[in-house]
Amino acid sequence: MSYTILIAEDDIDIIRVLKLYLENENYRVLSAENGLDAWEILQREKVDLGIFDIMMPKMDGYELIRKVRQHYNIPILVLSAKREDSDKILGLDLGADDYLVKPFNPLEVMARVRSALRRFYHFNSGSTSETEETELTYDDLRVDLHAMKLYKDGTEINVTPTELKILIFFMENPGRVFTKLQISEHLNGMSFESDENTITVHISNLREKLEEDSRNPRYLITVRGLGYKLGESPRRR
Repeated sequence: MSYTILIAEDDIDIIRVLKLYLENENYRVLSAENGLDAWEILQREKVDLGIFDIMMPKMDGYELIRKVRQHYNIPILVLSAKREDSDKILGLDLGADDYLVKPFNPLEVMARVRSALRRFYHFNSGSTSETEETELTYDDLRVDLHAMKLYKDGTEINVTPTELKILIFFMENPGRVFTKLQISEHLNGMSFESDENTITVHISNLREKLEEDSRNPRYLITVRGLGYKLGESPRRR
């Protein structure tokens, strides 16, 4: 399957480099030099993944992410010179799946693109066979593995593909403690120390969506000095 990648970036040289690497792996590449043009492309083209800069004219990357998340469910990789933790947290809070800081290694970008596409489209392929599980449950949480949707007390909870995969990972391994690097490796097939803050943000976002009191969680429990775990065993059907 050939995927279409949209690059929203105001640096022409970066677009050229990314396009060279992406097209070398047979991706179809679309590009825009500002957020507004990128948004217009998204409305008329089928895009499978977005690579967005933050500091762009006409519409910045934060606003672009916000608009995409309101209308489309595609993986989003942020590639930005904004390197403060607050910048990364804001991007992930708005719905980005990954965040890389410039200057970047094109090979790492490619690895993360492959991982995001594999993560998102594998879990949304609807390929579960009749002999495989169709859902996971834990307490009042339920994941429909066909539709890849999360419900709490029967109400759908809007989560990103990355957040859902993290939750499924814990539900499939109840009671087991995972470090941030182990979670990152599960998500991406690799791990980098720089991913630890990203995982922290994803866990925090999940808690905000799931917990009545995110500072006293009942689902995703922090094990001090080690990582995180899901408390009780889920019920499987």
